[in-house]
Amino acid sequence: MYARPSEMNETLALIAEPARILAGGTDVFPAAGERPLSGRIVDITGVSALRGVARAGDEIRIGALTTWTDLVHADLPPAFDALRAAAREIGAVQIQNRGTIGGNLCNASPAADGAPPLLILDPEVELASTRGVRRLPLAEFIAGSRRTLIGPDELLTGVLVPTPAASSRSAFFKLGARRYLVISIVMVAVLLDVVDGLVRDARIAVGACSAVAQRLPDAETRLIGRKADNALSGAIGAEHLAALAPIDDVRASADYRRDAALVLLRRGVEACLAGQAGGIV
Repeated sequence: MYARPSEMNETLALIAEPARILAGGTDVFPAAGERPLSGRIVDITGVSALRGVARAGDEIRIGALTTWTDLVHADLPPAFDALRAAAREIGAVQIQNRGTIGGNLCNASPAADGAPPLLILDPEVELASTRGVRRLPLAEFIAGSRRTLIGPDELLTGVLVPTPAASSRSAFFKLGARRYLVISIVMVAVLLDVVDGLVRDARIAVGACSAVAQRLPDAETRLIGRKADNALSGAIGAEHLAALAPIDDVRASADYRRDAALVLLRRGVEACLAGQAGGIV
């Protein structure tokens, strides 16, 4: 069965029975290879309410069907610069035009480029079903490699971000083997809120160095309260990245990933102070 609903109620009714949800298709079709898709397919691309960025009270809502290209062009505060930088580096332009933020999170790859720059924004995900709507912190939603806490009858409908301080700046760095169409070796997202020359808030997330992208509270604590000067990035050492658990694979060794994460983290701090958004290295 293939269905392409246009309304939320219709969509939720369709997925009340087990079904594969199709959004941008940038993960579903490559995973299928030459095999045709089978079973119940619910294509949600016609549900316009799921796409776009909007301010709602003290939150910024990113619809699950919002594409990476949408994010690049969205009117967002500087705290979202890391997310915008990540959006520019996900695959090629064709992928950015089709791939969605909801699909990226639900796919739950350890190397999902959207996870680190979202984690530093302290967001929640919104999950809907015929039973109602619930919210979960993103840090809890992604439960492991390719695993989330979404129910079999639930749809991720949006990402809800508390409106950040106007003084916050963020940066994202991604290490890959080449410039385009690359799976990340290491990713780092950094957010700094600097007021009167001191770091009032610091948030750091690293991806592709554990089963799940994660915040590094020890590194964050190390920066808070310090002067926002040229010595700031050097305040973080390898010991502050002890929570990471990188693997050895064809793209890099675990030791290389640890070393690279520290270098990129320091670059992220420096980029925030300079008002730069980062990118791929």
